[in-house]
Amino acid sequence: MPKRVKILFLCMGNSCRSQIAEGWARHLGGFRLEVYSAGKKAVCVQPRALRVMREKGIDISSQWSKTMDKICFKDMDYIITLCGDGSLCPDVPATVKRLHWQVDDPVPVRGTDAEQMDAYRRTRDQMELRVRDFLRAL
Repeated sequence: MPKRVKILFLCMGNSCRSQIAEGWARHLGGFRLEVYSAGKKAVCVQPRALRVMREKGIDISSQWSKTMDKICFKDMDYIITLCGDGSLCPDVPATVKRLHWQVDDPVPVRGTDAEQMDAYRRTRDQMELRVRDFLRAL
């Protein structure tokens, strides 16, 4: 069996974007990937992230928020940062490929539930495209 590609999605709170990315990568990558997510701090997974992924038939309810100190960076093949412009994310070992994906953070969006859900859907859909492109390039 070929070696599985290890991917870590990093974000500030590991509550939304990285959780959505982890869900998409697990769903689309199957047994080709070993997928993790973490953040600078652990914040509970956003309920709206769970809802928008469920709309696509993907259950991320078993995922939980983790801090990056719980993950061994040097064991990863790829670290994909999702936080802002990437400047707040840590340095990674030279042996690991680092990518930065600029994806909108829906958490700070205010408004009605429908407006907030639309923001989460946009993030979910952006992340799906990114993960699909990444998998095609592997």
